[in-house]
Amino acid sequence: MKRYIYFIISLGFLLLWSSCRKDFEFVPSTGSLEFSKDTVYLDTVFKNIGSSTYNLKVYNRSNNDISIPTVRLASGETSNYRLSVDGIAGKTFENIEILANDSLFVFIETTFDTNITPLNQLQFLDTDAIEFDSGSNLQKVELVTLVQDAIFIYPDRDSNKVVETLTLNIGGELVETNLQGRELQPSELTFTNEKPYVIYGFAMVPDGETLTIEAGSRVHFHDNSGIIVSNGASLNINGGFSNDQELLENEVIFEGDRLEPNFSEVPGQWGTIWFLDGSINNSINYATIKNATVGVLCDGNPNEVTNKLNITNTQIYNSSAFGILGRNTSISGENVVINNAGQSSFAGTIGGKYNFTHSTIVNYWNNGFRQLPSVLLNNFIVDEENVATLADLSEANFNNCIIYGNDNPEILLEEIEDDAVSFNFKFTNCLIRFQDSNNNFTGPNYDLSDTNRFEGNIFNQDPNFLDTDKDKLLIGDDSAANNQGLLIFATQVPFDILNENRTSSPDLGAYQHITFPE
Repeated sequence: MKRYIYFIISLGFLLLWSSCRKDFEFVPSTGSLEFSKDTVYLDTVFKNIGSSTYNLKVYNRSNNDISIPTVRLASGETSNYRLSVDGIAGKTFENIEILANDSLFVFIETTFDTNITPLNQLQFLDTDAIEFDSGSNLQKVELVTLVQDAIFIYPDRDSNKVVETLTLNIGGELVETNLQGRELQPSELTFTNEKPYVIYGFAMVPDGETLTIEAGSRVHFHDNSGIIVSNGASLNINGGFSNDQELLENEVIFEGDRLEPNFSEVPGQWGTIWFLDGSINNSINYATIKNATVGVLCDGNPNEVTNKLNITNTQIYNSSAFGILGRNTSISGENVVINNAGQSSFAGTIGGKYNFTHSTIVNYWNNGFRQLPSVLLNNFIVDEENVATLADLSEANFNNCIIYGNDNPEILLEEIEDDAVSFNFKFTNCLIRFQDSNNNFTGPNYDLSDTNRFEGNIFNQDPNFLDTDKDKLLIGDDSAANNQGLLIFATQVPFDILNENRTSSPDLGAYQHITFPE
């Protein structure tokens, strides 16, 4: 019984105490608010694409609970900005309360709607302000966004708003897919550097056509988007050497459509550049391909006289799965740099023909565990019923390359032995991370003394990269790759990816070594 008496007395005390509180007696604000920022800079956005959400913290440093009579956007309902105050969305708010010595968050987003406000130039500074109170108590926080114009490529929609999906010609068979996208129109088959391109869904190069991407072009992809090069079609990426290695003014850059710095190195923001079986005469020169799921996906045509894909002077970074994935295809690479892939930086699978010279193929993935090495070669594919289909690996040559990473070993040679198919590869004068202390990799493919497969290589010595976390894969004065290249391969690729002549004393990889700044 005493327990219930104590409960009633305690309850009564709490009720009496709460009735005496003055916490909820709000007084008008006096223009003495403080803010986490005096200006909120929303990073560059494309027209008609929403920004990330930014926040502003508003402080009441006084000992009084206050009420702000009005919080509003200066441009009112016509503003391109949107606010959320105390969990309520809008553009004008009244009687916003803040307890003594407390704070509240204001969340800010923007979409520059060109249907309301025309964009008359390539870049436009969109400004507004959040106004707190009015009259002599008025306080402002400025809002600034750089809006960039672009050319948008969208899939079509029918009258019921159903988004168009693609039908692909794969090996002569038409396959309906659930990939949203459409074929490029004749007027869209040349990308220039006049404006960036923003692609929603997959933009497909039609049969028999060629998409040409000129030097300095910028191509941005939305989630689950990319480029598909169909049967009989070609893609020619014609970038050029850039004098400014920060701006990369002449390089062709492929990345996601989120321009905020927080997204600049996030893997898997878009799909892939996909060369279908049957596409022909494809080339990539001076491109940066970053933050895709698979940077380059190349299928079929392993026995062409000319390679299905020639890729030169190109960097591929931050792929959530593969940097380059070849599937029974033919690829030639020179001055190629690949880093940071969730699986392999380069995978030549289901056989094929691959030749890489003076390339830096490494993997310093640090976003989680990866199961595969920097370089994977195999000659099979296994279907859902666990039946393997084999194909010739007619050749896979790596000459004067660096193959390294933060795992060990960084090459994997998976062969299903069968007299009916070949498995030919050779690493010549490469710096390779391969240390098999536990003797897990046995058989003739891993006989490092077999000069038919391994010749003149250096194993497990420091490449001395500048900064692998930031994809700066230049090598320094202390690199084990310095002066180790064979001249016969250097004369085939006489200039490194930074246009430095390498023929007098060739280093391994895509870069001639430099002295790092202190």
